[in-house]
Amino acid sequence: MLWIIVKYLTTAAIVVLVSEVAKRSDKIGALVAALPTVTILALIWMYVEDQGQEKLANHAYYTFWYVIPTLPMFLAFPYLIGRYSFWVSLFVCALISIVCFGIVAYLVKGFGIKLL
Repeated sequence: MLWIIVKYLTTAAIVVLVSEVAKRSDKIGALVAALPTVTILALIWMYVEDQGQEKLANHAYYTFWYVIPTLPMFLAFPYLIGRYSFWVSLFVCALISIVCFGIVAYLVKGFGIKLL
């Protein structure tokens, strides 16, 4: 139980750090947010918990394919936020990501990569 609390606190501290850095500098905040901190933390936690190399490799591999469909969202959000409310913009961006994920999953399936 203590281990889970340590994981939560460490992970939460990093998220708070990113948001605090972003308050002070848009560019540095975006750079820190763009780093794959969640994936790195997940890999560390999985490694420490003896999940095995295959599990770690699969996690990194699938993370790559799941990141690609989120990229259009980062281009759409600045456009949308200037025209709609934050929540509407965020919702539309989530829909864009879902649609893009479906497209990517369909396209890579032809290459033998099963994301769904």
